[in-house]
Amino acid sequence: MSSGVNGRRRTGSIAILVASILLIIGLVAWIAVMRMSDTGGDFAGTGNGEEVVVEVKEGSSVSELGPELEERGVVKSNAAFQSAALSDTRTDSIQPGFYRLQQEMSAAAAVEALIDPANRITPLQVPGGATLMDISVLGGQVRLGIYSMIQQVTCGDQPTDGCVQVEDLIDVAANADPAQLGVPEWARETVASRQGDAKRLEGLIAPGEYIVDPDADAEAILTDLITRSAQQFESVDIAGRAGNVGLSPYELLTAASLVEREAPAGEYDKVARVILNRLEVPMRLEFDSTVNYGLPSVEVATTDEDRQRETPWNTYAMDGLPETPIASPSMEAIEAMENPAEGDWLFFVTIDTDGTTVFNNTFEEHLDDVQRAQESGILDSQR
Repeated sequence: MSSGVNGRRRTGSIAILVASILLIIGLVAWIAVMRMSDTGGDFAGTGNGEEVVVEVKEGSSVSELGPELEERGVVKSNAAFQSAALSDTRTDSIQPGFYRLQQEMSAAAAVEALIDPANRITPLQVPGGATLMDISVLGGQVRLGIYSMIQQVTCGDQPTDGCVQVEDLIDVAANADPAQLGVPEWARETVASRQGDAKRLEGLIAPGEYIVDPDADAEAILTDLITRSAQQFESVDIAGRAGNVGLSPYELLTAASLVEREAPAGEYDKVARVILNRLEVPMRLEFDSTVNYGLPSVEVATTDEDRQRETPWNTYAMDGLPETPIASPSMEAIEAMENPAEGDWLFFVTIDTDGTTVFNNTFEEHLDDVQRAQESGILDSQR
């Protein structure tokens, strides 16, 4: 009999224990629900107007942002954000980059803001042929330079105190230690010798798309861009490519920038051949693009007076290559310098507005082609 009583007592104790555990589990679940509720773990609305820039890193999931968003006051709790992010399948389409959010957003509003591409800070797009400084084209057009493009990314349409502006970038570019900026070793001597000139970094920011942190300062931004570009140059073995045509890596970059600025589409390899042929003669390059690079405003035609100006780039007034690149050369232009077309051309000129370009190897033929270009009006000057 006593054994039966003890059995019933043990059974009763187990039942009480199970009930207690279930009660504890229920209490924990209730607390979690309360934390996730609007009054307990989430803000209401779309924010208080105070902007916060956050980064979705390459290869990371949006849910990983939760702790940072809570810490910076964007959402009230990581738990609320996790729930909102996991319940919205559209989060799979969110691209890496920087996003503008606000403080005190509901978790759902924060997720919605990350999904909306309008809140993603536009990446910096550097096209082949881009220059560091703005280019004023006669007639009123202005082609934005890389410094202005960076300002657009960091400041938007209305620059404010604290965002990185063109003047900040120019100061760093002109005066910072080239090694600290990530300038490749093969370019440092020339860059260092041009202390005080913001153009000394020309060509060292490779064409491509860059995600720029708008909260970084001017030096950090330029260092990031130049370092990543240097890695690109190394990855394509620019030193080996240069050696194949008897140039240094910096000379190859400079020559490729001339190809980029001078060559019409599809003629990169021919212009590269003209450059190498003239350097071998030796013969001055006499490229109008190198004249324009040192002028406050540009056009296709250059004047006799402009061509006589002595600048570090004007190849009418100096032997050999310019002292620095005159633009950011594309990979296509670099490859053209390594693999130029076969030919003995020394001259070329674009003869019409369609971009038709004629190559030849005698000055007499070149003069005839220049006459055709003048008759087409392409070489008319507005100066």
